[in-house]
Amino acid sequence: MKKTIRLAIIGTDSSHSVAFAQLLQDEAHPYHVPGARVIAAYPGGSPDFELSRSRVDGFAKRLRDEFGVRLAATPEEAAEGADGVLLLAADGRKHLELFRRVAEPGRPVFIDKPLATTYREAKEIAARAERLGVPFMTGSSLRYAEDLVAALAAAEGSNNEGSDVVDGADCFGPISMEPTQGGYLWYGIHAAEMLYAAMGTGCERVTAVSSPGGEHLVGVWPGGRVGTVRGSFEGSEFAAVLHLGAKSVYVPIKPESKPYYASLLERVIGLFRDGRADRLPTTDESLEIIRFLEAANRSRESGREVRLHEIE
Repeated sequence: MKKTIRLAIIGTDSSHSVAFAQLLQDEAHPYHVPGARVIAAYPGGSPDFELSRSRVDGFAKRLRDEFGVRLAATPEEAAEGADGVLLLAADGRKHLELFRRVAEPGRPVFIDKPLATTYREAKEIAARAERLGVPFMTGSSLRYAEDLVAALAAAEGSNNEGSDVVDGADCFGPISMEPTQGGYLWYGIHAAEMLYAAMGTGCERVTAVSSPGGEHLVGVWPGGRVGTVRGSFEGSEFAAVLHLGAKSVYVPIKPESKPYYASLLERVIGLFRDGRADRLPTTDESLEIIRFLEAANRSRESGREVRLHEIE
């Protein structure tokens, strides 16, 4: 029998804190993720970020009262004695500082989206993780939506040419622009993660266009492969269209499918337990997604195409 992994949550201002605890602690849940339990949490919170300020105490109370999680006064106290860390703070500006405080050699960390609100800080997190020997992963749960994973697996299974499977992809869903959270890095990251799951790394340049109804990002990969993100201010379901040579495949992310959170958490626990998990993005890919969205922010401001290498 493998031992149960003891986890610490850092940041209870995200709904993910309660969702993850429920999936881990509640064995009766239809999508229970076995093998780990949350033992402690540090609430944190950001006074200048309304979503964080308004939710942090309520979620902390639920963790304590419903799931038996001990609340700690500092990140260090919460992480002490934990085998792994779920860094879930909703405020991406805090991720580098919090990672510095909980990163210990050999103790894995999951950093909720976005990895950081600037490419510079994202690079610093990755460099520190490598220096300390800290296994870490980051990403949106939308990357692991069962419908998208199945569609990409089917595309790979039908590809016999040894070249890129997906010629292009259009990914869309709701978007909002939170002033404190790095523009597109706040909610645009969901569709961007879906796009990168389909296209892989190597985007060379991106153009952003705003309209009254939403935001539109167009990225160009080598060989003229094009991937787009379309975010709606009016709200919409997440979905994608994968362009596979002579055919295009529509991929709805259906609400009745397995919850994204469960699919993500299974991979997190797999990484924490065995050091590996299915379809994890590489560190280079996670960094490029931040770079892509920061370049898109710059394009939105300047009205011009921005090459990713301009973002340092």
